[in-house]
Amino acid sequence: MKGTGVALVTPFNADYSIDFDSLSNIIEHCIDGGLEYLVALGTTGESATLTHEEKKRVYRFITEQAKGRVPVIAGIGGNNTTELCDTIKGFDFNGFEGILSVSPYYNKPNQEGIYRHYMAIAEVAPLPIILYNVPGRTGSNMSVATTLRLANASEKFAAVKEASGNPEQFMDLLNEKPANFDIISGDDNLTLPFLAMGMSGVISVIAQAYPKIFTSMVRLGLDGKFEEARQLHYKLYNMMKGIFLDGSPGGVKLVLSQMGLCKNVVRLPLATVNKDIEKKLIGFMAEIGN
Repeated sequence: MKGTGVALVTPFNADYSIDFDSLSNIIEHCIDGGLEYLVALGTTGESATLTHEEKKRVYRFITEQAKGRVPVIAGIGGNNTTELCDTIKGFDFNGFEGILSVSPYYNKPNQEGIYRHYMAIAEVAPLPIILYNVPGRTGSNMSVATTLRLANASEKFAAVKEASGNPEQFMDLLNEKPANFDIISGDDNLTLPFLAMGMSGVISVIAQAYPKIFTSMVRLGLDGKFEEARQLHYKLYNMMKGIFLDGSPGGVKLVLSQMGLCKNVVRLPLATVNKDIEKKLIGFMAEIGN
């Protein structure tokens, strides 16, 4: 889990059907740009609005398009533990090298519930698991104690994608984690300072639009070359914040559409970014240049 992974969008046509040609374009753009791995159907992939059959087609398409050139991680999460375990039992993991599973959302379980949820997944999962803590979406924070408890309870848990935005929580995890457990940033604009703290990489949204710049920044950070990395960080800084100003993945889809990589279409209940944000994002693109 070192370096840069990308949380792929799911492109849609004007009629809201899945645009597999554009998905192919984005995957090739990411691989050509030097991404270390791809994440299929995380939150950025609008998985909540895809049918079961659509998900199967997207999962398979991404692994077949990647053709083993980079690892692919399957985003498989949910707030019904039994149903999620059944999904994992019946999942075709051919071509995948790991699972990204978000902490249960909406139910707002206590820490014991979060722990038992992930331990149930570990019992049935055939691949390494990346925990995913994103309180802004789930409504609950997976505590440092719970994350460390899981990391020490099973070798199935390879890493956590930490998107709490709390630097103290990150440092506590980095200070106390077992050696074989990675801490991955879930926030693009905080990635560089978190690399300085000792994180091993990031699962990024902006990297699918600017893979060469972003992956270069991450590699420089991992190598301790922070002065050079800082220049790339600030080159993308406004954009890294801007794509989340009016919902995600609406922001990055607007940027990708301006690049000719996909159409500017999201599925309800999401909507495209408003005109003021669209203007800002196009301006940030001009600042970044080619």
